[in-house]
Amino acid sequence: MVARVQTWWTILKICLEERLVYRGDFALGTLMRFLPIVTQIFLWTAVFASAAGNTIEGYTSETIIAYYLLTMLGRAFSSMPGLASGIAKQVREGEIKKFLIQPIDLLGYLLLARIAHKLVYYTVAAGPFALVFYLCGDYFPPFPGMQVFTAFIISLLLGFALGFFLEASMGLVAFWFLEVTSLLFVYMLFNFFCSGHMFPLDFLPEPYFTLVNFLPLKYLAYYPAAIYLGKVPPEELWQGLLIETGWVVFFIILSRYLMNAGYNRYSGFGG
Repeated sequence: MVARVQTWWTILKICLEERLVYRGDFALGTLMRFLPIVTQIFLWTAVFASAAGNTIEGYTSETIIAYYLLTMLGRAFSSMPGLASGIAKQVREGEIKKFLIQPIDLLGYLLLARIAHKLVYYTVAAGPFALVFYLCGDYFPPFPGMQVFTAFIISLLLGFALGFFLEASMGLVAFWFLEVTSLLFVYMLFNFFCSGHMFPLDFLPEPYFTLVNFLPLKYLAYYPAAIYLGKVPPEELWQGLLIETGWVVFFIILSRYLMNAGYNRYSGFGG
C-alpha cells in the first residue's frame, strides 16, 4: 500500500512539473477566453431590456451574466479536452499495451495527470479569474452563505470527477470501435446544449426540462451556477449533490468495466 502511494505521488509530481514548464500561457489564454463575455453582456442586456418585466424565467440581465461567468468556472473544472480522443488513439495505435505490462493503472495515471493539469491551470489562471469576477462583481447577488457556498465548491469537485470518468468511458469504447470521432462529436453537441453552457436550462419548456434533468450533463456547468445563484431550493440542495455523486460512482464503475473488458479482448502485434 505504501509503495503504491509513493508511486502515485511520484507520477503526480512529474505531471505537475511537466505542466509548469509548458503551460505558462495559461494566464493570458484564460483572460482571452473571457473576452466573449463582453458580447454576452451587450446581447443579454438588449434581450432583457425588451422583455416584459425585465425578467426571463427568474433571471435578470445581471444574474444571466453572473450565470455565464459561473458556467465558465464550472466548465473549467469539468471539461477534459483530449481525454477521450487520447485514450482512443492509444488503443488504435497500440500504445495502450504499456499499461498491460507495467504496474501502472491506466485510469489512475490519467486521473493524476488531469489533477495536475487542473492544479497548474488554477494556480496560474487565478489572477485572470479574480480580475474578471472583480470587474463583474455588480452582476452577482450577495454572498449566498457558507452552506450554499460549500455546496457550490462540492459541486465543482464532483463536476471534475464526473467529467473525467464520463469522458474516459467514451474513450474506452475504442476497444470495440477504433474510430470514435463521430461518437465524440455527437456527445460534445449534446454536452454543449444539455449542460447549460449555451443557456440556462430553466429556459427549456416542459417536458424537455424534466428530460434534461434526468441526464448527468447538467452537473458539468448548469448545476454549480444554479446553486450559487439560489436556483436550487435549500431542501433539494444536498439531494442534488447526492444524485451527482451517484452519477460519479456509476461512471467510475462503467469506466472500470470498459477498461477491464477491453483489456480482455485487446490484441497487440508487432514490435
